[in-house]
Amino acid sequence: MPTRRLINAAALVVVMCAVTLTAADTLDIYFIDVEGGQATLIVTPARQSLLVDTGWAGNDGRDTRRIVAAMRDAGLGHLDYLLITHFHPDHDGGLVELAAQVPIRTFIDHGGFAPGAARSAADLAAYELYVKVRARGTHIEPNPGDRLPLDGLEVVFVSSAGQTITRPVDGASRPTAACTPAVPEAGERVENPRSTGFHLRFGEFRFVDLGDLTGAPLYDLVCPANKLGRVDAYLLPHHGGNDVSHPAYAVAMRPTVAILNNGATKGGQARTFEMLRAAAGLEDVWQLHRSDNPGVVNFADDRIANLDETTGYWLKLSASADGAFRVTNQRTGSARTYPRRAR
Repeated sequence: MPTRRLINAAALVVVMCAVTLTAADTLDIYFIDVEGGQATLIVTPARQSLLVDTGWAGNDGRDTRRIVAAMRDAGLGHLDYLLITHFHPDHDGGLVELAAQVPIRTFIDHGGFAPGAARSAADLAAYELYVKVRARGTHIEPNPGDRLPLDGLEVVFVSSAGQTITRPVDGASRPTAACTPAVPEAGERVENPRSTGFHLRFGEFRFVDLGDLTGAPLYDLVCPANKLGRVDAYLLPHHGGNDVSHPAYAVAMRPTVAILNNGATKGGQARTFEMLRAAAGLEDVWQLHRSDNPGVVNFADDRIANLDETTGYWLKLSASADGAFRVTNQRTGSARTYPRRAR
């Protein structure tokens, strides 16, 4: 089917469909363990779905099994939307295996690689397989500022293909005190800074997922002024690697909780852990994996979904429209509820 673009947020009128009496009253977000890649499943109160990335290929279908298990827990039989944040095999590699088991209606991404950009053989192979599957459904290439029409939610794309929003998501930006003149270096300079990221609002609850966004585009979202506002839950970009450890990122958004979709050694690096421990107002850090990286002091075990690579437990966040939310560790069954916080 042909590619189409979402219309600009300023011109979009969203008609909110009424939630049926049988629909849940929470927004549910599953942070699925794909061993240091990304697979984040968002399920709206109206039972619409958005999967962000598909993890790795191979490993006897491991990542697809884990995604399907989360979908089953949520009572889903298909995906309304699949967002591929960028074209790295830990994000788009699992698509072929997933599409063989799950109907996917709409694909969202930034189109392709930048002209003339260096591409590894693995990146190119995963992308070419992805494009073949993408052709079976509707394809959207959003611009920063476009919105995704999910009933009852406001989902604004804030970055894509190296570009970022020019206006704050809530209409007013605030200076970020921790900004520095120099832009932090991106560990990978080709695809990560092109990640398609979004800001999600459900009533008074706010969540940000920026894929592996790093370097100048990530810095531009919060410096010299914060365009993302204060958020409740922040999925750290690039799996919590050292290149997202600049204090300005946490200072600007002041999240209540931070989530790391790290692996045992992928992401979850020491400088980022140090930044999180120093972040004012941050109440908890939840990890998909215990980090085995040098110099890392992990957070408490009950905040870690997987203590080694033999398990594949998820973290689940359930938010109410009043801004309160709860995070549950599937491994332990332990959970913590966070009341609405004043902005």
